[in-house]
Amino acid sequence: MREVVVLGVGMTPFGVHSAPLRELFAAAALEALAGSGVEGREVEALFVGQCLGAFEEGQLNLAPFLAAELGLPASAPATRFEGACASATVAIRHGALMVAAGVHDLVICGGVERATAMDTELATTTFAMASHADHEGPAGLTFPGVFGLAAHLYAAKHSLPLPELKAAMARVAVKNHAQALHNPLAQFRKEITVEQVLSGPMIADPLQLLDCCPFSDGAAAVVVAAAERFRDRMKVPVFLAGLGQGSAGSLLAQKDFTKSPARRASIKEAYRQAGIGPGEVDVCELHDCFTIAEIIASEALGFFEDGQGAAGVMRGETGMGGRIPINPSGGLKAKGHPIGATGAAQVYEIVRQLRGECGPRQVEGARIGVVDTLGGDLSTVCNLVLRRG
Repeated sequence: MREVVVLGVGMTPFGVHSAPLRELFAAAALEALAGSGVEGREVEALFVGQCLGAFEEGQLNLAPFLAAELGLPASAPATRFEGACASATVAIRHGALMVAAGVHDLVICGGVERATAMDTELATTTFAMASHADHEGPAGLTFPGVFGLAAHLYAAKHSLPLPELKAAMARVAVKNHAQALHNPLAQFRKEITVEQVLSGPMIADPLQLLDCCPFSDGAAAVVVAAAERFRDRMKVPVFLAGLGQGSAGSLLAQKDFTKSPARRASIKEAYRQAGIGPGEVDVCELHDCFTIAEIIASEALGFFEDGQGAAGVMRGETGMGGRIPINPSGGLKAKGHPIGATGAAQVYEIVRQLRGECGPRQVEGARIGVVDTLGGDLSTVCNLVLRRG
């Protein structure tokens, strides 16, 4: 397998957009191509994550239309990936594997979504379609409910009083909003307080409004290439060193879903391929769709022992300057969460962190970064390890 590098990255602001999916993705992809010093006609394939275009714009079969928008040649296959919120990360993993295997030398990957084109009721309904249609859908379980259950299970399993867990969850929200202040592409660039989180409307006990990420629109893209051919085009090479993906069944089948078996299998493979352990990671962009999700993920990725993630947040270990800075971009919580684009936006942040391009939110000396993206009811997880050359 050949070494794979990220040549360029691009991203739109996250928030509310009126531009159609094609234009959103083109904006991010053209930025990534320009940063790579290549043109669309040189690209050999497109891999794009996109989840709900049929409901947002009545558009299926989106990938070839995106390829045409970018001026890719007819010989470049264009493929759409749907893995719920992990769609773009799965697309990037597949693109990287194709390059590593020698099928292609230069590909563009990414994702795009326009969730706000739907009203809240339709968006909530369509998001919930990524849960188990037989076991969870009929119970009326949406994702706030899933992670509300996760918070109660976590507290009970670790004998952690719920008020203490809620305080740690609130600190996650406050941290990520503070970090988003320095991200010009973030949806919410405003500070919040623990008191504001804990006094907000209840969404799904114990999750309150500011424990939850928003509906968002946006796109992000990365140009992935064979290192042996394109290494000299990068001043600071960033390698895709580890690629993991895991799958699990319904929450019922997972039993203790706070342990996320799919995530643990995925990150184990990504670490193995990269030849590292969790203690060597300098920065992480992980899936904080809800504040409890960040705590659970930090344990599954090996940054904390089981039951210690909440305490790590309270000690400041996951903030800027901490032992393992998590979500310097602001995360899904404050940067925003256009589900088909989220994984590519996480890669965008990690690549720029490893290149030292993040200004006030830069993690000093970052050389190894991890991307963690969760899809559905903890059923699809994709992890990437990136390394500065």
